[in-house]
Amino acid sequence: MFSAADHEYMAQALRLAEQGLFGTSPNPRVGCVIVRDGKVAGEGWHERAGAPHAEAHALRAAGSLAQEATAYVTLEPCSHHGRTPPCADALIAAGVARVVVAMRDPNPLVAGQGLARMKAAGIQVESGLLESAARELNIGFVSRMTRQRPWVRLKTASSLDGKTALSNGVSFWITGPAARQDVHRLRARACAILTGIGTVLADDPRMDVREVETTRQPLRIVVDSQLRTPVTAKILTGGKTLIVGSVADKAKISRLEGAGAEVIILPDATGQVDLARLLIELAEREINEVMVEAGCTLNGALLNAGLIDEWVMYTAPVLLGDHARGLFDVPELTEMSQRREVTIRDVTMVGQDIRIRVLLA
Repeated sequence: MFSAADHEYMAQALRLAEQGLFGTSPNPRVGCVIVRDGKVAGEGWHERAGAPHAEAHALRAAGSLAQEATAYVTLEPCSHHGRTPPCADALIAAGVARVVVAMRDPNPLVAGQGLARMKAAGIQVESGLLESAARELNIGFVSRMTRQRPWVRLKTASSLDGKTALSNGVSFWITGPAARQDVHRLRARACAILTGIGTVLADDPRMDVREVETTRQPLRIVVDSQLRTPVTAKILTGGKTLIVGSVADKAKISRLEGAGAEVIILPDATGQVDLARLLIELAEREINEVMVEAGCTLNGALLNAGLIDEWVMYTAPVLLGDHARGLFDVPELTEMSQRREVTIRDVTMVGQDIRIRVLLA
């Protein structure tokens, strides 16, 4: 169905889409390549929300050469008016003869309508080329559109014996500089960084992006049932911070809001923060990807609730011993049948450390 040239041009479009990895949220990352007579006539990618879409950039670059050309797009061209006009209409107006799409748009406002509109206009439309790569690029957007919750990516850094800190809480540094820079790339692609009050009190982290260039900082979120976050905490500076509690203490809320934080109260039946409801709240705020950097308590709560989709584990070639702190606070298993199986997607060396990517969804 698809030729070698089709694969080559769609791969090029995906590489273009990756250039928007840190900046398009809440929109998807999209690339477009327009080809006529075996030559690239124009290309583009979506850079940020509110800016022209990938197709608009590519059509502008191609000019009159778009007539009778083939457009390779990593996501179905939109068919509705949002911040920008419909891209399906732009491709039709430009006289494109063929459109090859990697994947259909899961957004209910599009969901096949863009493809149908172009077909009705006489354009040859094909979809499904390198779909898995396109889906992976927009895994959070797909999650929000299809499950009404963001994609949750847990990051941990541990020793070979599965320890994240010494028994006294000291954890700097287990992994090396290459791994830490890699973590900042994950932060930069995330819409929000989620941590717990234990980590805030123990480490006073900033939870921002510093090691890579980015045009935006992700939202910082602290799960803090009793609203104990100090007003001097570094996580309250340099960007937006959301404190999620379970007790509506007006004095504490006023104190935190005075320090620049937004506070919401989401209690569950046990008096803790309702983590599942929090994810729904974040999806309603157009959060696509959440990166979790927390301690064993919050990690365990998310794992027990089935709310972790992906686990990125950085393992350093060191041993910390039995009394050091572990990865998850979870109930003891008494039968092997209770074990949880996961899918290992890839294993990569990052400097002297090992990065293991695991899927739990």
